[in-house]
This record gives sequence, structure tokens and C-alpha cells, in this order.
Amino acid sequence: MTSVPLPPSPPAISTPPPTPLTARQRRLVVTAAVLALHGLGIAALYRLDHGTVNTKAPRLVAAALVPVSVPAPAPADRTAMLSRPPAPPARPLQPPPPSPPQRAAAPAAREQVRPLEPTPTPPMVTPTARSINPTEPQSALAVPLASASGEPFPPSALPAAPHPTGRPTSEAEAFSPAGAAATAPAVSPTPPPARIELPSASAAYLNNPPPPYPALSRRLGEEGRVVLRVRIEADGTASAAEIRTSSGYERLDQAALAAVLRWRYVPGTRNGKPEAMWFLVPIHFKLE
Repeated sequence: MTSVPLPPSPPAISTPPPTPLTARQRRLVVTAAVLALHGLGIAALYRLDHGTVNTKAPRLVAAALVPVSVPAPAPADRTAMLSRPPAPPARPLQPPPPSPPQRAAAPAAREQVRPLEPTPTPPMVTPTARSINPTEPQSALAVPLASASGEPFPPSALPAAPHPTGRPTSEAEAFSPAGAAATAPAVSPTPPPARIELPSASAAYLNNPPPPYPALSRRLGEEGRVVLRVRIEADGTASAAEIRTSSGYERLDQAALAAVLRWRYVPGTRNGKPEAMWFLVPIHFKLE
């Protein structure tokens, strides 16, 4: 029997040594691993959302309750319990005894009032009469009100000035009520206010014509209101006049001034007696 020679074994293949990875290749490997991990996480979330994950049923555990035997008390303890005297019954609560009436508070001790030391009496000053200088303004004297027309009251209406009294005879009399009453000047009663009626220029019987309208002012269309201050005498005539408020045009002012000096007036009166007074007269110039 002849042996068949075996074929020669193939030559051993030598494996080249592994070449190190470059930086770019390392970055690619890391990126691929990260993407693979993200893909696995997304797949797991998808399976959880769609209920494809198999969850095991909960296992029920039954616990058996074992009764615990309590040992009986010793005979000595039972005898001791029987030999103890029973507890006394609870005493009912009694209301608290009424409190005794409070005694009236003792009156507070009066404070001892120390007598006040007498204050020294100031030296008494004797008032001296001061002579009245005619040139000094007598502020204490009553000054009559001026009339509505600006004229003062007549001198007869002024109250008499009190005459100063002389020096009292003694200091006691000066400070006594009787002495004070004696030295007080007598105050004359205040006269009643005078009843004044102002003059008037509108009485029908006076027949006062209106002032003539200046021809040039009429052509120029001048209009205005003039207020004149006129002094009316006791006989009803105008003795003086002045322009208080101008109309803005000289011709109208002069025409009104000349007219009021020719008019007749009802004189003003004080307590029924005619008296000279100042009076305001308005005049209107208006084209129709």
C-alpha cells in the first residue's frame, strides 16, 4: 500500500504590524461611537413610548400573621394585685370659697402743704399826669369817618377831648378802685352815624340836556365813556369838575366836562340838611 504524500503546507503569512491611527481617524471613530449611542437611546425611547417593552407582572407576596402568645402573669403578681386596697373615690370639686369683700382703700394721706413764702411787694409807682402836647397826634381820640363824598365831618361832631386829672392825693387812693374810677376820664357817648344822601343829576325837573356830540368825533366814529368828579354845592350848582376816567378822546372828554358844569343837581344832604359834596357823573358817547 503506497502512501500518498501530503501536499506541502502553504507558507506562513506574516501579519504586518498595526499602523497607528491618525488624529482624523480617531475623530471619525469617536463620532461614529457617539452616533451609535444616540441611535440606541432613541430606539429605546421609541419602544418605551409605544409599549413594546415587556414589563413583568408584579409579584404578590402574602404575609401570614403569626399570633404571639403572651405569658400569663406569675401567681405572686396576681396576689399582689388582689392585696392592693381599692383606690378611694374621687372627691367632687367644691366651688372656691367666696372672697371676702375688699376693704375700702384707705384715704391717701394728705400731702403736707408747705406755706408759700410771701413774695416781696414791689414798690408802688405813683402815676403822674402827662400833659398833652397840642402837636402830638391824639391816637386815643375818636376820629369821625369821612363822608361818602370825601369831605370830613364838621368840627362840631368831634367828641370833646378828656381833660387829664391831677396827681392823686395818696398812693393808696391811686391803686384803690375808688381812686381808679376817679382818675378814669369820662367817655362821651358815640354819636349815631350821620344819614347821608348823595347828590343826583337825574331828576326829571332839572331838564339837563345831554352834552353835544362833537361833529369831528361823529365823522371819525369816536365813542367812549367819561367819568367826571363834580363838586355839588348846597344850592345844586356845580362849582368844580375833573376827569376821573377818560374816554380816550380829548374832544369827547372836554364836551362832557363843559356839559356837567352847566347842569343843575339835587344837592346831597347830611341828616336832612343840604351840604356840598363831590359826586361821580358818568357820560356815554355812542353813535346811533
